Amino acid sequence: MGGVADQGGTTAQPPRGRVAKRQAITTAARAVFGRDGYTRAGIEVIAAEAGVSTRTIYNHFDGKERLFAAVIEESSVQVAGALVRLIDDHLDPVAGAAGLEPALVALARAWAAVPRTEFAAHFAVVRQLQAEATHLPPALLEVWNDAGPRRTEAALARHLRALDGRGIVAVDDPVLAADHYLLLTLGALDARSDGGATPLGDAESARVITAGVRAFLGGYLPRPAP
Repeated sequence: MGGVADQGGTTAQPPRGRVAKRQAITTAARAVFGRDGYTRAGIEVIAAEAGVSTRTIYNHFDGKERLFAAVIEESSVQVAGALVRLIDDHLDPVAGAAGLEPALVALARAWAAVPRTEFAAHFAVVRQLQAEATHLPPALLEVWNDAGPRRTEAALARHLRALDGRGIVAVDDPVLAADHYLLLTLGALDARSDGGATPLGDAESARVITAGVRAFLGGYLPRPAP
């Protein structure tokens, strides 16, 4: 929420109490949405967890849909920022084909650990969102995709395009190639761990990721000229 311009033309910050209440509401809402899902979550429950009245929530967000949109957008932007930094840190140093496989394996392993970090509450909401996708307003899915997955996909595609330009991979469609990498690594982990409900051990995770990266490279390494 933006500040209000004062008579001198500068921007005055909103009262700290209002900022604190908004933060309390979004933090509580993230926990409730992650636990109960969008459909079952009640404004009254969120208000109780935030220590505010339901009227205060409506004053800030005008209803559950806007509150959910604010919650998922805010944390998706934060997570996307962290993932883009991971992508840059692992793929920027790749200078040749020899360094590509270990970089892609290390990236997927680091990426897989993100849901267990300070972003655990966000990924709990995402799991609920995906489970309820067919029952959610389409606008909420767009908010999530625009703020999070599409940003990280675009960052990964940008690196794959650069690697293609240096002859390290052969990629016609960088966005599709980014999807293939994620499906073969993180997607395989997700399938084998029942969506994270039964996490794999480190050795098994490394085996699954390495196999996925090698399958990816089997499709995207340059072919020798006939």
